[in-house]
Amino acid sequence: MEKAFTLHSDDEAKIIFGNHDEHLKAIEAEYSVKIVARGEHLTVNGEDSKVRDASKVFSQLLRLIRSGRGVRRQEVQYFVKAVAEDPSLDLEAIYKDRIEVPSKKQFVTPKTKGQKEYVDAIRGYDIVIGIGPAGIGKTYLAMAMAVSALRKGEVSRIILTRPAVEAGESLGFLPGDLHAKVSPYLRPLYDALYEMIDADNIHKFMESGVIEVAPLAYMRGRTLNDSFIIMDEAQNATPEQLKMFLTRLGFDSKTVITGDVTQSDLPGERAKGLIQVTKLLKHIEEIKVVSLTGRDVVRHELVQKIIKAYEELDRKK
Repeated sequence: MEKAFTLHSDDEAKIIFGNHDEHLKAIEAEYSVKIVARGEHLTVNGEDSKVRDASKVFSQLLRLIRSGRGVRRQEVQYFVKAVAEDPSLDLEAIYKDRIEVPSKKQFVTPKTKGQKEYVDAIRGYDIVIGIGPAGIGKTYLAMAMAVSALRKGEVSRIILTRPAVEAGESLGFLPGDLHAKVSPYLRPLYDALYEMIDADNIHKFMESGVIEVAPLAYMRGRTLNDSFIIMDEAQNATPEQLKMFLTRLGFDSKTVITGDVTQSDLPGERAKGLIQVTKLLKHIEEIKVVSLTGRDVVRHELVQKIIKAYEELDRKK
């Protein structure tokens, strides 16, 4: 069987081919097909089923490119493997999901099937628990959804929190006042926030209380109404802390809890609280637990390989 494609521009060819034809070679290896490129014409040859599957990658990629949506090198690599694992995968449905944010970025999009499921869960549930390794966008996408909700008037404030775990050092011996002591623990939340909202507006929002970034201990005794609440690094929270946090939820509020059960800094605990709460609440219909994997990593491709190596190590233990 042979399937032919016509490219409309050099820009399309650059994305489809990759550096030194790396994308074409990857598709050939993944689907056991032969690809021939001559000028603007590209043909895929091989067994019928393999040509059909490989052609889905090209067809969907070309539709995305022609829609004006930029496609990065790492994303093409994901497309190739993702479609090989699930030929029914609709890449357009993933990439056309735009989360609007009031910054130069204008919008944020999920980049994998798992990320799309995560974003849809946040839209549809008041409490979402996102579990998975570093680099899968747990905090980043939750932040984008929070900022979008604030922008649309769906909530009146955003509350960001995470445990301040004393990993090898006592907070009491760190220099500075309380803000200076806990600031390093909250830095990743600030980093994500600054990508979503202009710096001047962030300062205004924080001064007025529209955006609050605080250690988990500050949540005790509060009822959080009309808020979008994100708890990051939940693997470092004890079972008691997680219970306390979850019972803060008030009316017209949404909560997202993120964590990686393989990277707990709790001494001798290994994310006991997060593991417990996931098992305890997963059967409640109004709560959604989303598990992401190394396949959903959108950082440097080496991060995906590192995570896979550690997962194999854990399986051998």
